[in-house]
Parts: sequence; C-alpha cells; structure tokens
Amino acid sequence: MSLIACEDFYHHLDHHHTDGVPDRCEGKGLEMDAVAVNEEGVPYFFHDHHLFKGFHGKAEMSNETFPELDDHVHVDAAFRMHYEDSDDHDHMFFFFKDKVLSYYQHKLEDGYPKPISEVFPGIPDHVDAAVECPKPECDEDSVIVFKDGRYMLICTSAFRFMEHYYCFHGHQFTKFDPKTGDMHINYTKNAQDYFMRCSTFGDDHVEREQCSRVHLDAITSDNAGDIYAFRGHHYLHKDDATDALKAESIESAFKELHSEVDAVFSYEGHLHMIKDDNVFVYKVGEPHTHLDGYPKTVKEELGFEHADHIDAAFVCNDQHIAHIIIDDKIYDVDMKASPRVPTNERPMGVLKHVDAAMCGSTGVKAIVGNHFYHFDSVMLMVAAKALPEQHRVSQELFGCDH
Repeated sequence: MSLIACEDFYHHLDHHHTDGVPDRCEGKGLEMDAVAVNEEGVPYFFHDHHLFKGFHGKAEMSNETFPELDDHVHVDAAFRMHYEDSDDHDHMFFFFKDKVLSYYQHKLEDGYPKPISEVFPGIPDHVDAAVECPKPECDEDSVIVFKDGRYMLICTSAFRFMEHYYCFHGHQFTKFDPKTGDMHINYTKNAQDYFMRCSTFGDDHVEREQCSRVHLDAITSDNAGDIYAFRGHHYLHKDDATDALKAESIESAFKELHSEVDAVFSYEGHLHMIKDDNVFVYKVGEPHTHLDGYPKTVKEELGFEHADHIDAAFVCNDQHIAHIIIDDKIYDVDMKASPRVPTNERPMGVLKHVDAAMCGSTGVKAIVGNHFYHFDSVMLMVAAKALPEQHRVSQELFGCDH
C-alpha cells in the first residue's frame, strides 16, 4: 500500500450549522467533515459530532456507533481500508488532530488511538480528507490524503463511489482523477442532488429500480460509458458524464420491445436487444431509433440454430466480438463476419448461471442474482477456479444505500 499526499484547494467554506440536530436537507445542505463506507458498503457522512448513515435519514450522534468519538474527538478525515492483501482489510480509519483510530466491525482496535506518524509514516497531522484507491484505479493499492489547499478549493472530505472519486467542499462536490490529482472543475455539483437524497430531490420511481433486489434481466454500457439496465417492464439509465439516474418504462423508449428483455449488448453506437427468438437494434440517441428491417431472428442475426434462451451478451470496448452466454457456456460471434456464426464454445467455469453481463475498460461484470463479480478479462472469467469478491448491484453499480 502507498500513501499519496495531495495539495487540494484553497477557498474554505464555513460549516453550515443548524440548531440541535443538523438537517442535511435544509437550505443548500451541509459541509461534511469526513466520508467513508462501512464493510457492507453503506456510506457514513460525518458532520461535527453527528453521523448520517446512507444517503437519506436523520443524523445520530457519532458516538452511538463509535463510542470513542465523543465531544473531544472531531473527525477530520476517514476511509475504509479495502485491500484484500492487507492485514487491515475492511478496517475503518478516523483521523483527528495528530491521532488516528482504527475500527474493525465497529469496534476500536487494541492500542488505538495512535499517532498518525506511527501508523502512516510521512502523513502530516491535521489532514483535511482521505480516501482509499485500490488497483487498478491507482497504480497500486493506495490511500490519498489531502492537506492545505493551494489551488482552488479545500477538500473537506473525499469519497470513492462507484469507481469515481469526489472532493467535497462546502455543500458541493467535484470529481477528481486519483492518479493525476486533476480536479474536474467543470464537474461541480450540489451534494444534495446526488448524495443527500432529500424529498425535494430524487424520484421514487428511480429509487425503486435503483434499490431493487430483483435480478436484472439485461445490462450494457454504450460507447459513451452510459449504463442501461433492464428489469421487467422498466429500465434504468445511468449517465456516465453526470452519474444521473433515470428510470423509465421499456415501452416508452423501446416501444417495439414492450418489456422483458433477455439480453442486450452495445456495438458501434447501437443497442442490440434480444427478446425471445428475436433481435431488435436501436441507434443510441434521444430518442433511440429502431432500425428498419428489425427485428430479425437470433439465427439470422447471430447464427444460433437452436438457442431457446440467451442469458447474457456483451462486447468489450471497441472490439467486434459479441460474447453470448447460454446456460453454462459462452460463445463468440464476430460482428464483422457475414454470415455471423457462433464459434469458440467453452464452459463458463465457476459461473454456472449468469443473469446479465457487461464489459468495459476495467473488465467484465457478471451479474448473478442481486450481486456481480468482476473479472479483468473474458479469458480470466472463463478460466477462473474460484469466485472473486462479491459486489452488490444496487449499491456498487447504482448507488443505493440500503
């Protein structure tokens, strides 16, 4: 594990206080002192001596969950060590003044608090923010620490969420690149809109689809990185540029399909949507355009003679091979070939069944039930002898906090 000290921003915004218990939905919102996720992936937001669990709900006193965080301990920064090769895997660390606390399963580890310099040599006292950065998002498993802004803002807290990195400043937040430290100043948003689900924001329709424990029928990401996830009569669209979520009926955007998609993959700016024995193709846009001549049969479009049900399909980045999963086998279809035929049949290894799958720059996500497994490549997924770490779809793909 490496430690990276960052110079963040200089303009400091005062904390917003309310009488009694703070309300993160009042006015423009609160400035958070620290943000970290627990071992179950639920985000904890710290403000003064109060703690908000998840993206909605009332504050409680921090010492109700962490008894040592009393009136004499003001959390400056926090993060969860989530590196499987580390002895401190799944430990939560809290910085205050020149000390650090380490918790495991919400219990203080023996010998803590300790001086920051003893646990993290080279990291100064009175840090502003800290966030974990696992491989491959950083070159090696790392902790990024912020102190003393000299540029534009002060990061009062930092947060890794859904493989993106955020600097919180006042009631706003800004994306940043964990490898270079570059702040995306054109991406500065109100935290209330994205991380403080308040009654004046959000949408129950979105939350239902975002937090559902029912397995997805299909999922894909297009060339722009936007995610489309399908379940029953509805689909969820996650905009990669803004992280905004939108839930609509399949009928409203893909009227020829009506509902209940079996599999979807993206290829050259088009969504290839498989339903029963037919393939529908839509050009991505607003609105999505159904191509003339479709639907075609699975045999006509992909070359499968007797495919009763395709479970999942995906294309990786700008490649031209569509990977098709049927039961416990995976096939390759060259999308540039004519006619197209399935080749390279092989067993799926440890994955005996897949509900949906997608592939992007970081590898393959195979969804089983309400969890997914990440593999760095198709080859490694097929060759795997054991299942990797399990991730929850609702939390880690769509940001649900419960």
